[in-house]
Amino acid sequence: MPISLLNLLKNVELAQPLQEGEASQCAVELSRLSGAEVYPRSISAAQRTLFFLGRTGLEKHLCVLSQGPLAREDLPGRSSKVNLEGQSLMLTVCPANGGSARTLRTILPFLVPRPLGLRKSVGCGDRLGLATPGHVRAVRRFDMSPIFAQQSIRENARTGRTPQQVMDEAMWGVLQEGWRGGFGADADHLKTAGDVDQCAAAGYTFYTFDPGEHVDNAANNASSEQLQAMAQALPWQELESSPDDLIRRLGGRPIDLGDFKVTITGDELMRAAAKYGRAVAHTVKLYRHLASAMNGRPFELEMSVDETDTVTTLAEHIYIASELRRLNVRWVSLAPRYVGTFEKGVDYIGDLGQFEASFAQHAAVARTFGPYKLSLHSGSDKFSVYPIASRLAGDLVHLKTAGTSYLEALRAIATLDPALFREIVRFAIERYPVDRASYHVSADQTRIADLSTLNDGQLGSLLEEFHAREVLHVTFGSVLKDERFNRRFFAALHGSEETYYHFLENHFVKHIAPFAR
Repeated sequence: MPISLLNLLKNVELAQPLQEGEASQCAVELSRLSGAEVYPRSISAAQRTLFFLGRTGLEKHLCVLSQGPLAREDLPGRSSKVNLEGQSLMLTVCPANGGSARTLRTILPFLVPRPLGLRKSVGCGDRLGLATPGHVRAVRRFDMSPIFAQQSIRENARTGRTPQQVMDEAMWGVLQEGWRGGFGADADHLKTAGDVDQCAAAGYTFYTFDPGEHVDNAANNASSEQLQAMAQALPWQELESSPDDLIRRLGGRPIDLGDFKVTITGDELMRAAAKYGRAVAHTVKLYRHLASAMNGRPFELEMSVDETDTVTTLAEHIYIASELRRLNVRWVSLAPRYVGTFEKGVDYIGDLGQFEASFAQHAAVARTFGPYKLSLHSGSDKFSVYPIASRLAGDLVHLKTAGTSYLEALRAIATLDPALFREIVRFAIERYPVDRASYHVSADQTRIADLSTLNDGQLGSLLEEFHAREVLHVTFGSVLKDERFNRRFFAALHGSEETYYHFLENHFVKHIAPFAR
């Protein structure tokens, strides 16, 4: 029996999502009533009202169908009467903006991000605000918990977006695809209390602290005498400890890590403290500020020291975890600086055997001092390490991706507007020497294939090539801010969004599948 929209309007509590056939049937009728192209999976019934996302031309709207005038003044829009099965109803078309997003989160709880706990998870960064539907389509095929709103303060500055915009745009994508499996929101690579405050106000649930500026890489090669001096100079008052206390806790005694035991020597312990002591102190300070800013709201913490010059050793990981736990910091994941190289948008560079041995040790520390997840930052396209991480960490793993979604947008542009793609590549090559400064990349722009030798059908092959991938990856901010490209770039993606979603889904399936049970 065909489902009735009038019956859906009887639901006071949030109704179960419609089956695919039912959703398609309802979308046809709602499109007739609204004059918009309705996204079937977005249809949601609650409070005797239907909420759905519609598209007219290149613009999306929140549409609200109710049995009487919309009582909520916080959902302003254009209202008109429509007739359905002989009954007069009110249709209100609202802008899909921040105000509507704020109100909708109070009505539809599945649009509110939440902590994900110790379930294995994937962070899907989106520098354009368009990628979430593609991310959802990939994630719903597996058992990995998603973070859909994710962007660093650095990336916000480069794209001209705010943490709130990132949150809202991810939410509209969740609504469009009808994702009700829960999702997180990652305020990525935060360095200051001001960064924390911005993201707390926007409702983020996952906070990645980046104390990399407080890591002293000089400790890596310091002599014993130098290490003693460096350790003595640490902010012991902030660490609520002393060198002697630290030695009593961790020095010279076997530490059981499950499958093996390790004894940290005096030099190893002083090196760990000298290198990471200030980073720990900064993390504790930010954590306490965050707890106050959240004012009782649940949140999760990740500590990241991956963007530093020197590898995090076993002893150093134990030091970090032990100190954070002693200082009552609760964290859900940690990103050490692994052996080898994790560059942006390309596969792992290094010895996989060495990586596996080192990762096994880090996983043992995470199980013993947590449990907490090991986070793979700059995790995009690290296909060779995914099976290793999945096997050794199990569910205690978080994969963080960012610019790979932008690269898939470029793949769509290469298909939809080859001339624009050629212009972007030429511009990116010019900008790369400047834009690479804050990234760990090694691409050589002079080794990118000559565009004049490629026909339009071959342009996408550039996105499989190491040097071109990295150059295009790190120049995203310059491209998006340039008036020559911005309007045409977004017009192409809006005009053929299914092309973009198709490329995204395929690409993220490749990322997530190695972690599937």
